[in-house]
Amino acid sequence: MAARRPLIVGNWKMNGLAASLAEATALAGKTTAQAPAAELGLCPPATLVAAMAAALKGTGIGVGGQDCHAKASGAHTGDISAEMLKDAGATYVLAGHSERRTDHGESDAVVRAKAQAAHRAGLVAIVCVGETLAQRDAGETLKVVSAQLRGSLPDDATAANTVIAYEPVWAIGTGRTPTEQQVAEVHAAMRQELKARFNDGDGMRLLYGGSVKPDNAKSLMAVADVDGALVGGASLKANDFWPIIEAKGFK
Repeated sequence: MAARRPLIVGNWKMNGLAASLAEATALAGKTTAQAPAAELGLCPPATLVAAMAAALKGTGIGVGGQDCHAKASGAHTGDISAEMLKDAGATYVLAGHSERRTDHGESDAVVRAKAQAAHRAGLVAIVCVGETLAQRDAGETLKVVSAQLRGSLPDDATAANTVIAYEPVWAIGTGRTPTEQQVAEVHAAMRQELKARFNDGDGMRLLYGGSVKPDNAKSLMAVADVDGALVGGASLKANDFWPIIEAKGFK
């Protein structure tokens, strides 16, 4: 099996105005000075996708959407299709982030349809899975994550068009993080699940997401089967994001 190239993606969530593009270009300046071996991406709000893609063209930093509709077009006011994101210059799109699952009631079936839409449009789907604190405390983490993987990943998922991000819901934005052993347990279980279902399951990249910060990135990124990170608030500023990239992004 070819080595999995690390992937580090920043999710800006509902943050960022036009002036915030300066942080993206500042990050690009750092990669020019010290080119990372990792693949890098930023997922800004939809209003900035096209402008960020234009600003980062040729820098090696990809741009992604935070969500997409399952349909390519139609009477779906306020929604954005995967094709629209592709047309705006996107490379990736998140599917099933816990905030979408919680705030918008997205089921595994909905997430699966969105991942299929991403593939249809030629985007890489970053499919998110993870347990709540109640599920963790009940000892159901592996059961929950396994069920989400089965229900959220379409049959056409490959190492080229799909990335999986494990984001324990209770760690997102709280400052709490699982131990390295807990992360290793979940990632090992996901790897076995993927290898059992997909011919190239060993090549699919597994990201960790959930309060990844400069001070914990190195230890988290050193865990077996952690191929990178999905970073929230710490990706909003280039100077905060860069140390996380350094933790996994260089040979």
